[in-house]
Amino acid sequence: MERNIVSKREWLELRMAHLQREKAFDKERDALSAQRRALPWVEVTEHYLFDSEDGEVTLADLFDGRDQLIVQHFMFGANWEAGCPSCSFWADGYDGFTIHLAHRDASFVAVSAAPIESLLAYRERMGWSFGWVSAGRSSFNLDYGMSFSEADAETGTAYNYDKPARAGEHPGTSVFARQDGQIFHTYSTYARGLDMLNGAYHYVDLLPSGRDEGGLSFTQAWVRRHDEYET
Repeated sequence: MERNIVSKREWLELRMAHLQREKAFDKERDALSAQRRALPWVEVTEHYLFDSEDGEVTLADLFDGRDQLIVQHFMFGANWEAGCPSCSFWADGYDGFTIHLAHRDASFVAVSAAPIESLLAYRERMGWSFGWVSAGRSSFNLDYGMSFSEADAETGTAYNYDKPARAGEHPGTSVFARQDGQIFHTYSTYARGLDMLNGAYHYVDLLPSGRDEGGLSFTQAWVRRHDEYET
């Protein structure tokens, strides 16, 4: 990792110039976030049922008395022995912020296709405590573009709105709101849209070597479940 070595004064001049670009990016991001919040809503008319650790629950139940809900679509197929390593990388941060979301009138829950017994066993293995439910008996993950059949893949059904999907599970985040007794879908994001939701990745971005994934067989090929790294 070769770098130019300069004086502190030269470094400060370059850093200040880069700071102006960072500030411009922050302003553009704030504007984009405002546009996202201004998107119209779509009423959810389907009656979705989920399996939770406390029994059968509805989508309305997942709000847990609040008016906003974030659903993390966690890749864990019905017959998988463990959850997706990359989704697990993201999930390592969930427990720390759910309490803060609750104080902004928002609930958080992960949703997967696997049976609830598999989800709870994996959650215990990983040492997590966030809410997790199974959508295996409903069309929820299919309707929100996270699960695809072989037929979907053959007909070119889109994942992330514009890319042909492969059969199986995909990651994403969906947001819902509740108003006057009705539930609305307000937003979903997929693929690189999830990047900003991983705090560890953004710390890595601060490092001189960055993510250093260019030479890997695929992005995140280095990622392991946190109990699988060699010490």
